[in-house]
Amino acid sequence: YVQMVESGGGSVQGGGSLTLSCVASGIGEYSSGCMGWFRQRPGKEREGVAMIFFKTGNTYYGDDVEGRFTITQSYRENAASASVYLRMNSLGPGDTAMYYCATRDGNCFLKVPARYNYWGQGTQVTVSS
Repeated sequence: YVQMVESGGGSVQGGGSLTLSCVASGIGEYSSGCMGWFRQRPGKEREGVAMIFFKTGNTYYGDDVEGRFTITQSYRENAASASVYLRMNSLGPGDTAMYYCATRDGNCFLKVPARYNYWGQGTQVTVSS
């Protein structure tokens, strides 16, 4: 049974930084898999922000955040849990959203949130101008 717990959201002024954390437990039987960060801005659909493949460490970013956000992980192969972090720099009001972490086994697609099986409860990020 996979569980996801996020932390680290909050309010920050434009130009500031935040780091989000997510712990995924129960992933010990994953054959490969990944963790992704997604966000849902007011009035918009959920969108992919960044993702990282557990075994390879390969990362992918959404166009809006490339160069400003960095995803990293603390992962050991066959471990029952992993931690993934999203460092967000140069934040602007357009980054205000509810941020979610999600995970799935197998192949992963940043632009297809529906493919992710397990989701955290979300953490709010608010950026003021």
